[in-house]
Amino acid sequence: MTGFLIRWAVSALALWVAQALVPGIRIQGAATLWIAALLLGFVNAVVRPLLIFFTLPITILTLGLFLLVINAAMLGLVAAMLDHFAISGFGSAMAGATVVSLVSWLVSSTIGSSAHFELLVIR
Repeated sequence: MTGFLIRWAVSALALWVAQALVPGIRIQGAATLWIAALLLGFVNAVVRPLLIFFTLPITILTLGLFLLVINAAMLGLVAAMLDHFAISGFGSAMAGATVVSLVSWLVSSTIGSSAHFELLVIR
């Protein structure tokens, strides 16, 4: 349960950073931010794998770059489900998805598979 809550918080942080950096993304209120993070996790767990499967030929043809479009579509889908979450266009969705992915990756790199913070020691 703790791992779920930490990953939910990471998603919320990533969405907050995206709306702070990308001009076309607006999230009004903390409740909307937390609900959007929860919905994004659900959409990425259920819808995204299906979409990746059905677009596999174009993903292979573009050497995986089409996954950026899929990530933008997932962010746009979440924005379409919530009233107080708006994305102004496809460019904003692409930039927002890139920011969310980078922030999530950076924060998750400090969190192990057990969702505990880990210290990297280089010897």
